[in-house]
Amino acid sequence: MSYRAPVPDIVFTMRHVAGFDRAVADGLYGDLSADLAQTILEEASRFANDVIAPLNREGDRHGATVRDGAVTTAPGWKEAYRAWTEAGWNALPGPVEYGGQGLPTLLNSACVEMWNSASMAFGIGPVLTHGAIEALEAHASDDLKSRYLEKLVSGEWTATMNLTEPQAGSDLAALRSRAEPVGDGTYRITGQKIFITYGEHDLTDNIIHLVLARLPDAPQGTRGISLFLVPKFLPDGTRNDVRCHSLEHKLGIHASPTCTMIFGDKGGAIGWLVGEENRGLNCMFTMMNNARLAVGLQGVAIAERAYQQALAYANERRQGRAIGAAEGMSPIIVHPDIQRNLLTMKALTAAARAICYMTAEAIDRAHLEQDAASRKKAHERASLLTPVAKAFSTDIGMEVASLGVQVHGGMGFIEETGAAQHYRDARIAPIYEGTNGIQAIDLVTRKLPLSGGETVHAQIASMRAVVTRIMKEGTPAFGATAPRLRDAVESLDRATSYMLQAISSNAQGEALAGATPYLRLFGLAQGGVALAEAALAASALMAGGDQDPAHAGRIALGRFFAENIAVGAKGLEDTVLSGAGFLQDATVALAS
Repeated sequence: MSYRAPVPDIVFTMRHVAGFDRAVADGLYGDLSADLAQTILEEASRFANDVIAPLNREGDRHGATVRDGAVTTAPGWKEAYRAWTEAGWNALPGPVEYGGQGLPTLLNSACVEMWNSASMAFGIGPVLTHGAIEALEAHASDDLKSRYLEKLVSGEWTATMNLTEPQAGSDLAALRSRAEPVGDGTYRITGQKIFITYGEHDLTDNIIHLVLARLPDAPQGTRGISLFLVPKFLPDGTRNDVRCHSLEHKLGIHASPTCTMIFGDKGGAIGWLVGEENRGLNCMFTMMNNARLAVGLQGVAIAERAYQQALAYANERRQGRAIGAAEGMSPIIVHPDIQRNLLTMKALTAAARAICYMTAEAIDRAHLEQDAASRKKAHERASLLTPVAKAFSTDIGMEVASLGVQVHGGMGFIEETGAAQHYRDARIAPIYEGTNGIQAIDLVTRKLPLSGGETVHAQIASMRAVVTRIMKEGTPAFGATAPRLRDAVESLDRATSYMLQAISSNAQGEALAGATPYLRLFGLAQGGVALAEAALAASALMAGGDQDPAHAGRIALGRFFAENIAVGAKGLEDTVLSGAGFLQDATVALAS
């Protein structure tokens, strides 16, 4: 089944939930208007629908291949990437001074969703390049910026992120890669990196590796890590001492080459320091935070693709007879269980999209607000929402893809339908760019305490304000949306107070034990409120005479989420408040 980018839903979410219209009114987006944004997104949708999406199945079947260290991408990949960059899509969010278009993160996030719905294996490559651009712009020397940023912004060259080593997964303190200063401003990099996305490929003439390594006199732990720029080809055109040793054989995203990279076979790869010595992790986090939102958008993207395919199949597949129907088989979409599955898929996807777009808008404000206090407030809000956007949305991608297989029944387990590929592709997103468990830990230990808890309490207050507006609406179509969401937000508030108390009293075990259910609780409350805000906007437009039939669906979807999904908030609250008790029995239970 072909993919069609849901531009109307994307634009509606941007404008009426994420805050695009407010940002335009505040003058943050310059000359960008809602009409121009829609035009850009319609063009992006055509490229995603017509150029990238048709390559998805072939990319999965063929994958990337390696021979003598040279990687060849799947058929059509190179041509599609060239057309994509020539159309200016890589440069969309890039800095204007280096040839970029300087358009907002929110607008680019909508495009990132489309590229990844069309093909996750294609869409993940530019994510690393965009992250590298942001890291270099923030931390690199003027010489490195002038030498590399223009070609990275255009997409003529791509970039990678080299963190993981065989003995060091999420624990970066265990890195062993070395960097020896030469004395002329360069360093010799030696070591092995694994799981390097697009570490080697045939899409571009050069690949710019950002590599974490240790200097000889570096302190132990993460405080002793530095960041280096290591190009595949040096400025004089000679090949650097870096190569792809092998490609990983993976569960999904087969067309994305995941490489084991070797630096320094012949004495050391030449690299340049980015930022300060022993401060590399700070620089890399600039890149990782960018990537975490993008991976959250991958969760939205694969969920949208899986939902579209399941919906089409449910309308075509005939089996059984609908209640009260005449003789003959009915399409399975009339059966209540299938309807519940499809509504769950659509509601979760819409909620995750809203959270990701809200995060993108906060990032824009953190860069574009005029006064320092407003920028700080927006930065903290973006920091709070980023782990939720990444973890909640990628969990949703998995759940929705799984439901998509279920709707297909036995045919979902068969590769020919494509539903299984979505499920396989989705599974990596909760793992890379910081596992979802790490996102939950980051949320409760580092993000909740921002400004003494004021940031998270302000976010909860904004949720309450939306619930109050729903209560005043009084429209029968909203059903029990208001009381169900009120209960979810209050559960989040109580769980938040518990977490803040645990962190402040050094009850680290209790906080960590409840971190993952707390993040899920946050996502359910925030996602439900976001869909309710969309429903309120739809109701207001209908009252003003707007006859778009999608508005009634937005109200119904918000109600479904509140009455059928957000009700899980109380159980999650109970798990957060009392779930740490399992730690006392964990050793005994796991050993038995």
